[in-house]
Amino acid sequence: MRKLKFCILYSVLCVLLFSSCHRQTQVVSVTTEAIPVDASADAIRDSSYTAYLAPTKAALEAEMNVQIGYAPERMWVDGPECPMLNWATDALWEAAKKVYPGQVDIAIANMGGMRCAWEAGPITKGCVFELMPFDNELVVLTLKGEDILALCESFVRYGGQGVAGMRVTAVDGKLAEVTIAGKAVDPQASYTVATSDYLSGGADHMDALTHFTECWKSDLLIRDLYLEAVQKQDTIRAVVDGRMNLL
Repeated sequence: MRKLKFCILYSVLCVLLFSSCHRQTQVVSVTTEAIPVDASADAIRDSSYTAYLAPTKAALEAEMNVQIGYAPERMWVDGPECPMLNWATDALWEAAKKVYPGQVDIAIANMGGMRCAWEAGPITKGCVFELMPFDNELVVLTLKGEDILALCESFVRYGGQGVAGMRVTAVDGKLAEVTIAGKAVDPQASYTVATSDYLSGGADHMDALTHFTECWKSDLLIRDLYLEAVQKQDTIRAVVDGRMNLL
């Protein structure tokens, strides 16, 4: 009996001891400070880590500075009808034709995906990575003509996007004509569209692309396709040809 009382007393003392060591805390105030990540942070850099990364940085810069093509004129980016967007959409279309097991009617690229212009002169691997820093992949969608027309309505509404194999004309802010291979789009016909997996989800107001009846995935990075296109073409040229004529 004495042993039982001792055990009970010992247990009570343990409970009291641990409960006193674990007092509840309450946050009474919070302060924050914005630390700009710019040249002012150089003073706190880890010099040993910088030295450790130096060989990798040098090797990467050497690879990115390899010239793979040449642009006689500046490939500027401004609006849906510009040399860079036209070139990129054409390159996507041509690449899709080589890997897709059927016919590819058109290609679609978004203006927001063009992250830089290329100045006249050498084009390096780094230039292509700057243009397309994302790991977007090529897909080919099958869409009804009525969805192609709905897509073009959004082009008119939001200022246009990049197209290849298709011409879009608007008059007074209203869609007037859409042709593929020189023929008016048939709302009931099916068309194949080369684009990115990103846009296939309806990004950049392209909800109509989500209405595909089939989606063929290439598992190929669009950036890699651009690299191949520059290397093959060597001299990079593109013109504004009226394919996206939004009057």
